[in-house]
Amino acid sequence: MMRAMRENSKYIFFVVAIAFFVWLVVDVGMGMTGGKTGGDVVLKIDGTEIHLPQYQQAVAAAQEQLRQQGSTAPLTDDEQKQLEDRVVDQFVQDVTLQEAYDRLKITVSDQEVVDAARTSPPPEVMQSPDFQTNGQFDMNKWLRFLASGSSQDLMLALEARYRQQIPQLKLAQYLTADVYVTDAKLWRIWRDAHDSVTAAVVAFQAATLPDSGVTVSDQDIQADYAAHQKDFRRPATAYTTFIALPRVPLAADTAAALAEARRLRALAVVSESAFAKTARQSSADTVSGAKGGDLGWIKRNEPGFDAQFMAGARPLKPGQVSEPVLSQFGYHLIRVDRAAGDSMKVRHILVPIALSGPRLDLVEARADTLDRLAAEHDDGAVIDTLGKRMGLGEAQAPPLFQGDRMTLGKYVIPDVDIWAFAGARPGQTSKVIEGERAYYVFRLDSLRPAGVPPLADVRPQVLQAVRFDKKKELARTLGRQAATALTGATDLAQAAAAHGYPVQRLGPFTRLRPPAQLQADPEVIGAAFGLKVGERSPLIEGRTGDFLLQALTHSAPDSAAWRAQRDQQRQSIIQSARQARIQAYLAAIRAKAKIVDRRRELFSQTQAAGS
Repeated sequence: MMRAMRENSKYIFFVVAIAFFVWLVVDVGMGMTGGKTGGDVVLKIDGTEIHLPQYQQAVAAAQEQLRQQGSTAPLTDDEQKQLEDRVVDQFVQDVTLQEAYDRLKITVSDQEVVDAARTSPPPEVMQSPDFQTNGQFDMNKWLRFLASGSSQDLMLALEARYRQQIPQLKLAQYLTADVYVTDAKLWRIWRDAHDSVTAAVVAFQAATLPDSGVTVSDQDIQADYAAHQKDFRRPATAYTTFIALPRVPLAADTAAALAEARRLRALAVVSESAFAKTARQSSADTVSGAKGGDLGWIKRNEPGFDAQFMAGARPLKPGQVSEPVLSQFGYHLIRVDRAAGDSMKVRHILVPIALSGPRLDLVEARADTLDRLAAEHDDGAVIDTLGKRMGLGEAQAPPLFQGDRMTLGKYVIPDVDIWAFAGARPGQTSKVIEGERAYYVFRLDSLRPAGVPPLADVRPQVLQAVRFDKKKELARTLGRQAATALTGATDLAQAAAAHGYPVQRLGPFTRLRPPAQLQADPEVIGAAFGLKVGERSPLIEGRTGDFLLQALTHSAPDSAAWRAQRDQQRQSIIQSARQARIQAYLAAIRAKAKIVDRRRELFSQTQAAGS
């Protein structure tokens, strides 16, 4: 069968996806110890060298994967950095995993690959209508396909995929073979979720006491600030001002997109080939457009697709083309080529709603003006004068902490953090940054280094913390007074009300879902479940204040219901525990790895050479 897996040749829809994955892992990932050593080493991981061509190939492959997934917009600086960091993480994982396989002598035999191909077809195979009967995966069709020897590219890709996955499975089995959950632990977990109580609660909590009840002096504030300096430590912070050129489509742009969708429908509705030709020529989704708009087989309840798109696709019969369907991406023309069970073979043409006509020309011309006169300027005053001249709103952005991304309202503005913390000087302006709703130019007004800010900057927070501590002391005093006054009372709620103390009836609640008033006080929650019905607690000193409790009801969990689901519960918990152990192991071997990352150094050298 190994020979058959290497001698087949017939196209099947998922070859491209698997082949891409295998190229990334085998050609790029496994070629990490090239013959050269020297100045082009981008990464060194426990002595394994990753050279610049390998790194560039892996980055290009990751970019291509994004493109195949439908991402056609150019990457922002933020997105590019995140992509490159993921590539580095993959290299590190590949090297450290191979080291683990070598230490544990984990290997893969030809027979193991054959057995895996016969018994564990990939998810893409099982979802393909070509291997289904009456909407269900048909193992016999898959075995006949393997025996037929009909797709060399697919078989090579599958072989490489299994050779990568089988060691991972062996390692997982090695790491998690002893994971087990006893009945006693399962019962405790079930009990915590189903055991419930109702309690009368007399609470004196700092948060409910008035600020006027305590006095905070300046000496108190200074002493607390001195004692808790590490709590106020902050990352580097950038303070910026920006001007924004709106680029939001208007009603006229929506109408223009709808008119264009209707025009294209008249061309596409003629036949399947006419639809495919129109998609190739006019669809804004260039990935599917290159394939005649083909999106492949999707289920009628496919979770990964826009809900409005699916609502427009479901009623269609094979050969039908929808009227324009509006989604978050624009207007779609949808065609169903074939249907089988709950799956459809779908094509679409996308017409986005975007700036168009004279207004687009005007916005682009003004963006060019921003770029020419304000962007990347050493004199930040240009955004004041240019903003007024162009009628653009100037505003202060919220403080930007290093490691965060700039957010204006609900929109994330890319690249600002990279610009602000990668060498920009106060007074300089950014490049023109394209956001979802506008073009922006930012000015760096000031840059505060990381560290503990002066007391004047954090005085409100220190005041709040000191006041809260003093109110906790007051709550403790009030709680002790109440405990003394209510000594011997058989009905806590009635006695507390008679003395004017705050009392509440809380519940029924479980250990895992306590009432909001008690969530920060696990000692109080535990005490509630330790009381018998009618029993009172002593005064409990919690994290937020002092409490007196009396149990009113207690509903014990149903042991028969627990036994009925015990096996399923055990399997779920074991699976989660195994995943956690594997993740912890991967994190541990990464932490131990000696990693030299020379990306910034090589990039600086390239820039210097270019200059």
